[in-house]
Amino acid sequence: MAAVPVLFVIVGKNEPLYEAEIDTSTGIHSSSSGDLSTRQNYFVLHSALDLVEKSAWTTNSMYLRVVDKVNHQQVSTFLTAANVKFMLLHSGKGEEVVKNFFNEVYQYYVKLSMNPFYKFDTPISSKAFDTRVRAAARAYLS
Repeated sequence: MAAVPVLFVIVGKNEPLYEAEIDTSTGIHSSSSGDLSTRQNYFVLHSALDLVEKSAWTTNSMYLRVVDKVNHQQVSTFLTAANVKFMLLHSGKGEEVVKNFFNEVYQYYVKLSMNPFYKFDTPISSKAFDTRVRAAARAYLS
């Protein structure tokens, strides 16, 4: 059976800011395939947004753990102080692995936010950011 792709999305106030689909069996690839399972994965993440808001009120931690489970997939979430959501759809990765991935990506996000050429809450188009996130995904989620 083929590995289920992992989907990582950064969601701002009104829209997704960054998206990466990660195929854990072959490495990293673009999310432009447009097949049915990819669309379903985006729907699962979108439907979990309300649960993220609900979970945010139950803890002081930035790492909200698993907020939703659909079929054999889980939605883990990390919430920044500016209410930017890091959401990861995966098939049961270990909690410590996911937390470490989120912490590393958060460090990259903070560095990006400090860049004077990046306007807060706008789509992230930095190639360097994309490369670093995909390297972190390869290191932690494969």
